Amino acid sequence: MLNVHLVPHTHDDVGWLKTVDQYYYGDRNNIQHAGVQYILDSVIDQLQKDPARRFIYVETAFFYRWWKQQNQSTQRIVTQLVNEGRLEFINGGWCMSDEATTHYSAVIDQMTLGLRFLNDTFGECGRPRVAWHIDPFGHAREHASIFAQMGYDGFFFGRLDYQDKARRMKTKEMEMLWRASESLTPPLADLFTGVLPNGYNPPEGFCWDQSCDDAPIRDDPDLEDYNVDEIVQKFLNAGFYKANHIIMTMGSDFQYENANLWYKNMDKLIKYVNALQAKGSKVNVLYSTPSCYLQELNLANLTWPLKTDDFFPYADDAHDFWTGYFTSRPALKLYERLSNSRLQTCNQLEVLGGPKSKSGPFGEGDSDTMSKSTSVRAMGVAQHHDAVSGTEKQHVAYDYARRLATGWAHCEVLVRNSLAILSGSEAPHVFCENLNISVCPLTESSHKFSMNVYNPLGRTVSWPVRLPVNGSVYSVTDANGRAVDSQVGNVFISLKCTCYIYDMKSSCLLPLLSVRWYNASAGNNKESPQTSGAYIFRPNSSDPFVINKTAETQIVTVSSTVQEVTQWFSPWVSQVVRLYEGHRELELEWTVGPVPVADGLGKEVITRLDTDIKSSDYFYTDSNGREVLERRKDYRPTWELKQTEPVAGNYYPINSRAYIKDDKHQLTVVTDRSQGASSLYNGSLEIMLHRRLLYDDYRGVGEPLSEPGDFSDGLVARGRLLLTFTPPDTAADVHRPLAQGMVLQPLLSFQDGTPSANTKLEFSGLQTDLPPAVHLLTLSQWDEDTVLIRLEHQYQAKESKTHSQPVTVNLQCQRPLTMGSDTEPNGDPHFLVTSTTAVELTTYRSPPMQIRV
Repeated sequence: MLNVHLVPHTHDDVGWLKTVDQYYYGDRNNIQHAGVQYILDSVIDQLQKDPARRFIYVETAFFYRWWKQQNQSTQRIVTQLVNEGRLEFINGGWCMSDEATTHYSAVIDQMTLGLRFLNDTFGECGRPRVAWHIDPFGHAREHASIFAQMGYDGFFFGRLDYQDKARRMKTKEMEMLWRASESLTPPLADLFTGVLPNGYNPPEGFCWDQSCDDAPIRDDPDLEDYNVDEIVQKFLNAGFYKANHIIMTMGSDFQYENANLWYKNMDKLIKYVNALQAKGSKVNVLYSTPSCYLQELNLANLTWPLKTDDFFPYADDAHDFWTGYFTSRPALKLYERLSNSRLQTCNQLEVLGGPKSKSGPFGEGDSDTMSKSTSVRAMGVAQHHDAVSGTEKQHVAYDYARRLATGWAHCEVLVRNSLAILSGSEAPHVFCENLNISVCPLTESSHKFSMNVYNPLGRTVSWPVRLPVNGSVYSVTDANGRAVDSQVGNVFISLKCTCYIYDMKSSCLLPLLSVRWYNASAGNNKESPQTSGAYIFRPNSSDPFVINKTAETQIVTVSSTVQEVTQWFSPWVSQVVRLYEGHRELELEWTVGPVPVADGLGKEVITRLDTDIKSSDYFYTDSNGREVLERRKDYRPTWELKQTEPVAGNYYPINSRAYIKDDKHQLTVVTDRSQGASSLYNGSLEIMLHRRLLYDDYRGVGEPLSEPGDFSDGLVARGRLLLTFTPPDTAADVHRPLAQGMVLQPLLSFQDGTPSANTKLEFSGLQTDLPPAVHLLTLSQWDEDTVLIRLEHQYQAKESKTHSQPVTVNLQCQRPLTMGSDTEPNGDPHFLVTSTTAVELTTYRSPPMQIRV
């Protein structure tokens, strides 16, 4: 028999054209008709009418809200449906996350948030067994690796490159085994992966939602337009899969608000197709779920093709590469990354400060118990594939940023309480939110102030700090009263030149970077009407415009702390290049905007680094901040590419770093947010910084990507890149720590005046630094009596001669403590109770480790 598994489902974006709240309540239906609460109401009602019916649900952020509004009777009904397997949770994260622009640490957190709620509410029956990313625009290898390590049995998605899909359909390789790590021993990161035949939509002619126009099944034989035979015959056309089982997604965006329409027609479809078996038909149709379908494939015991790379970049036609969203909304991308750093700090300080951190001198804090924290939920929503990706409407982008700000406001109270407990001083801590534009009222108005630096990494870091002040002479000392090398003020020499900066560590000259822009397609290209937009990057030519070949350059007087060069390319583009004493990396601070569009041209702004490295069309990009993948210009590892967009078709997402290399040298760029990057010329590496466009790209968002600024015509974006120029065999030892330091940045807080005499000026939650290969991924209060710790081996296999080796870590305290107590016997705040068991971390990392106290 050919078994056709009907999978009733809805795809509910956690924000896109409408905000999360508007989607849930069905508000602003003039933008898009969608109301999630009504979908869940209707589905639960229809499932009770026939025990054969099934439904899957994905987005825990919506279900969590709906569940808390239900009475006990409805909750009992839903629990029974879950226990019977008729309502099945798939994926289970707080959202269906983006895969190109998310960092793995934030992905793990949002998955933990959703999965914990399902486990606490429904137990084992609520556990999702299948990962389901039907809408993200390309698929990252690290995501598959995470899913495999989390224990998922399989992974299904809907989008892959149109050329790759055509080849797989022809060779019947739409399902495969994805070996998603070069470092973990198989099968630790192996995951069965399937491409859905219709994306995530129903087959053509079989959409029975109230939003669809397809004909219902008219099964009265007395009717003139009786169509049962016609409908049944359409189910005989699927043939792109190896097994005698086919999956059919029956649903789409925000469907099933009137679930009766769907189920009434699917009931008839199953009835009439299966009735033909009495006449020799070999087709059997049934209600099913992805996990049931996957079980049947497992029982078939077939051999599947192997996949070891990823599914980037994604294109749905010859000139339609979805590579623009790697950079879209750069300010939101940075804010999400900084919010992640602040959340990890908030988590850690809750543990280190103890119970009083939640109700200290500065009020009630927002305890991060994963299922309650405002900040954790805000970050969970931000991982959605139309959130940090930058592919939402403008008012929705504002809402995502507002949620992140509200989340930090809750965490800020907890952080203040913890710092007061750890320091023994209740003097208020001030956080300067606008240091990126050199604004901090306290430091600018006070002649004497103290700065507190909290380092969330499990190792010592050297971190340069730049503050706005109102004087010209300051004495800066550390916690022990020792003088700290510092510099106040800038003295400029202005000139126009092609400049180089001398790298004292590598004894070589590095050229200052050029900033250029691609002319965005307006849809008037003779080959295709496709425009550049929030999703799609399509330049009008392969050669970008150079903004200014002879930029005005201001050279700061070299001091003992820093060499600094400022370049003004135009009124809307500038950059500052810094080399700090004692640091091996070069810091590039770029400022772009407002991007001018009065000339009628949308612009995609890049920075390009040209070197004499013989990279031979190869370059390297990270996957969600974890392992690095090799890229090659105009090439795909598993299929023969017909390149139709020489620029956009060679762009890849980078989340923390990219590099080019030859036998002698490696140039690595570490980023402060997710961006798009490529290497189009030998020895060249380019990174897209900002985009301002004049046209929609016809992928649903319905408006051009032209972000307004607060005080000007267009958004001004600012960011940092860290550049290292090293031998290839030692490069990872430099850029891995830099990348982690960019993700988990020190938290700065300020106090007016000098600390009181009894203030504790230093505190550490560790007795010693963690080994260089070991990263403290998570330190968080799980519940009142339990702390969650995740350690990981952060180096890829063969990445570092020194650090790509197994590491053993001993976790222990000097004395046993009672969790929940306020102090140690000597009166110091308690910090953590840990296991005394030695933990071996295999090369790169072991599956996430939870040490329960």
